[in-house]
Amino acid sequence: MNDFTFADIFSLSMSPLQVIVTLLMALVVGGFICFVYKKTFGGVMYSRNFNLSLIVLTMVTALMLMLINNSLALSLGMVGALSIIRFRTAIKDPMDTVFMFWSVGEGIAIGTKFYDIAIISAIIIGVVLAAMGAFKFKGTRPYILILHYDESASGQIKQMVKQLPSPRLKSKTVQRDGIEMTLELRLKDNETGFVEKFMRVEGVYDAALISHQGDIVS
Repeated sequence: MNDFTFADIFSLSMSPLQVIVTLLMALVVGGFICFVYKKTFGGVMYSRNFNLSLIVLTMVTALMLMLINNSLALSLGMVGALSIIRFRTAIKDPMDTVFMFWSVGEGIAIGTKFYDIAIISAIIIGVVLAAMGAFKFKGTRPYILILHYDESASGQIKQMVKQLPSPRLKSKTVQRDGIEMTLELRLKDNETGFVEKFMRVEGVYDAALISHQGDIVS
């Protein structure tokens, strides 16, 4: 009975040049994903660290696929090792999850030497995301309007709120020092100048307009 050696079980057939080319390809594609994410970001707070992590995620995924591409034993061992890892960082924006899967998918394609598929799919997905982002910015976006005012200004506030585009009352809190009202609005970027008008009303303490990602479900 023949004994298996370490080289027989973990046979890696890629040359150093192939490894360098594959990682450089992953770097370029990951950089493209990073660029698309920055240009199409529509959330409230842009995270530069998350965007840069997409590049590293593409390269690490390609590295893993290079390791397990020709070794069944190594692939099973790596799956077992990854199963004990727990990721506790919450993803608040669904589009961030999409970009993470995109990076992983590109890393898989590059790591398995399907360079043509990786490049073509990156270009097509990038164009689709850019078109979606351009269409979204041309339309309306959700905003939250928070008003804090004295009860004496309630009548004038109600009249001004009726003139807003499709206001939806989300909350109204009556306190000793006044009333706080929260409204949901859908506005274009050039339709936010009305906030200053609320501050001209006597009895209004403050008015805040906040952009948020996604819709609020009542």
